Amino acid sequence: MTPRSSSSSRPAKATKAPRRKPAAPAPQETAPQETAPQETAPQETAPQGPAPLDPAAPENAAAPEPATLPGKAPVPAPAHEPAAESLREPAVESPHAVSAWDRGRLLAGAHHDPHAVLGAHPAADGEGTVVRVLKPHARAVTVLLADGGRVPLGSDGDGFFSGPLPAGTRPGTSYRLLVTYEEGEGAPLEDAYRFLPALGDVDLHLIGEGRHEELWTALGARLMERDGVRGTRFTVWAPNARGVRVIGNFNYWDGTGHPMRSLGGTGVWELFLPGLEAGELYKYEITTPEGHHVRKADPMARRTEVPPATASIVEESAYEWGDAEWLAHRGDRPVHEAPFSVYEVHLASWRPGLTYRELAEELPAYVKDLGFTHVELMPIAEHPFGGSWGYQVTGFYAPTSRLGTPDDFRFLVDSLHRAGIGVLMDWVPAHFPRDEWALAQFDGRPLYEHADPQRASHPDWGTLVFDFGRTEVRNFLVANATYWCEEFHIDGLRVDAVASMLYLDYSREYGQWSPNAYGGREDLDAVRFLQEMNATVYRRNPGVVTVAEESTAWDGVTRPTDQSGPGGFGGLGFGLKWNMGWMHDSLEYLAKEPVHRKYHHNELTFSMVYAYSENYVLPISHDEVVHGKQALVSKIPGDWWQRRATARAYLGFMWSHPGKQLLFMGQEFAQGSEWSEARGPDWWVLDPAYEASGDHRGVQHLVRDLNAVYTATPPLWQRDTDPGGFAWVVGDAAEDNVLAYLRHDHEGTPFLAVCNFSPVVREHYRVGAPEGRWTEALNTDAARYGGGGITATPEGGATTDPTGAHGHAQSLELTLPPLATVWLRRV
Repeated sequence: MTPRSSSSSRPAKATKAPRRKPAAPAPQETAPQETAPQETAPQETAPQGPAPLDPAAPENAAAPEPATLPGKAPVPAPAHEPAAESLREPAVESPHAVSAWDRGRLLAGAHHDPHAVLGAHPAADGEGTVVRVLKPHARAVTVLLADGGRVPLGSDGDGFFSGPLPAGTRPGTSYRLLVTYEEGEGAPLEDAYRFLPALGDVDLHLIGEGRHEELWTALGARLMERDGVRGTRFTVWAPNARGVRVIGNFNYWDGTGHPMRSLGGTGVWELFLPGLEAGELYKYEITTPEGHHVRKADPMARRTEVPPATASIVEESAYEWGDAEWLAHRGDRPVHEAPFSVYEVHLASWRPGLTYRELAEELPAYVKDLGFTHVELMPIAEHPFGGSWGYQVTGFYAPTSRLGTPDDFRFLVDSLHRAGIGVLMDWVPAHFPRDEWALAQFDGRPLYEHADPQRASHPDWGTLVFDFGRTEVRNFLVANATYWCEEFHIDGLRVDAVASMLYLDYSREYGQWSPNAYGGREDLDAVRFLQEMNATVYRRNPGVVTVAEESTAWDGVTRPTDQSGPGGFGGLGFGLKWNMGWMHDSLEYLAKEPVHRKYHHNELTFSMVYAYSENYVLPISHDEVVHGKQALVSKIPGDWWQRRATARAYLGFMWSHPGKQLLFMGQEFAQGSEWSEARGPDWWVLDPAYEASGDHRGVQHLVRDLNAVYTATPPLWQRDTDPGGFAWVVGDAAEDNVLAYLRHDHEGTPFLAVCNFSPVVREHYRVGAPEGRWTEALNTDAARYGGGGITATPEGGATTDPTGAHGHAQSLELTLPPLATVWLRRV
């Protein structure tokens, strides 16, 4: 993983750099080294019309007793209130008008309980009912009663209107408002301030406890019906705010008339806006403790504008899923005992210009044809700068709008499931960008980021680090993990940059970090967060897998959370972990000239020393083929034939090595150029008009056959995490550049893999093997793949003879093709 610049507030981090270790036991992620131009997200622009009010908000007026909502405890007033002398005088003195104190707070956007002032309330003398309304720029307001009565309200100035209702009318009476502006009379509308809170006590309790596992149902913009009236409930967590208002197209981005109420001590603000439907643009205008106004996108928005625009969008899903059978059976077999072959995809560049629905017509068919069991999507959550590849997230609950709507993304996932393909997605909980309209300093104080400056900022990436110790922040992230699994039927989360979360000294020098309570360098808050996230996801979503991109030797990444290791920590609870050591070592070996490989033989064999310390994935990911890293085939020395042959042999080695496989797009047909998010894979090399297209198609045929044989061969995947499923046959033939090993399934069925990483044909090469007749299951030197067509055994196979070799009583005499891997099965 490497973050990228988001859009507007700083130089962009445009590349992923090689991982280096800050002070950790093994290599870990480092900062990107290149910069990209930053983009500036436009601010919302109101249409021509009356200018929005911007009253001053001095600080010294005495506060009255806080109002009490029906059925609620008193809501505390903000610490600072506007001074009465700064307020405009009402146009007409009215005994029913709001007080000067309330007026100033409402106009300044600093009122914690507008519902206690606006709407229908008992009159001050206890006789009758008074309605108060705040409608900026209105010329007149009339109350329309349910019995047909009409009650004109008096103007109190500054957009305030008030007046008594007929005798006998109770405060809870249903009514509507008829508002007249300079342009004329509008349609009758419901008064947002006549509704009780639309968020229940249980929701508020769970939010306060940081245990709301379906947080997206409680916070954000949610369409619902209240007292028979349909509209949108807005809720946002902003505990440090003096006031919060909803702004959007519906009020010309002037929130004066739509202040929200604070719901007790939870820090949650709420407002139900009747008549507001899906598709509306909105943000929150927050008054900070200092009295400044900041406009923020909704952290819980389920849909956003297309970047670089930054508004949130009210969203309601109408999608009907068709993958019930897939969901019912995806957990039938534990993932570490199942075939698991992953095709990593950057959706925006796989076929540049295609939408989610257009991708659904091509991607499932392509992946199914190649035989991969899963796709892994690089980050889908909304991000402002496309060059970040999605690793600088601003909309954690919204699929990127660049490719379509959230329901369009559901359609893509559904299509993959109906094709029998699982869907993993990159999830980025380690950090977030500093864009002023997003999470950073959300309510004028550090909120989502850590309050300690030493822990709030990532030294490499210029981003902010989540405060994993704060219950509400941890809840935001844990709920987000399960949200993608439940709302979008995602089958797995590959968690990005786990190492950067686990270590307090990650990329920090002496004096730039403080040890934990026990004097150690482990971030105990991050450990607890990851444990809680994994436990919650697995409990709520059977069949889902979590995968850690963790680049150090942290003990117990895939160990259950209730089992402690030598260091005293419980396991982190992941299902799988990327094997970064295998990836670095094997690619280092691959880059050597064959004559020098004998000096680096251990780089291929060393992975078996720790192969069963975790449940591993072998990743050749986007990180390894971009921005100076070179494509897989281009990392290899030699002429074009040697490079292709070595790449084919390497893939055969990879698919037969213990662990699951992940291959980034474009590498399945050996494209020679690095990946670029602006260009995508070099599909043109497969065009028959290109003279070398057969070479590339040969590698593509190999990947297809590797997956087919792999999936049909339990010894290659059934005991990936069991040492009894692997046995070295030839592990020390460094001079020959040869490896040979056996894989076994639960029944003990053997499967033999032999790799020759030298450009020499090795005839009469003796390899110890269990007694019996063996035939080729796959040979990466086959002419079909672009190889020389040299076979390891005679036609029909070879039978072991009683010549002992490599600890076996019997052995096979094979011909090893140059730069090739051969798989053999016993028949």
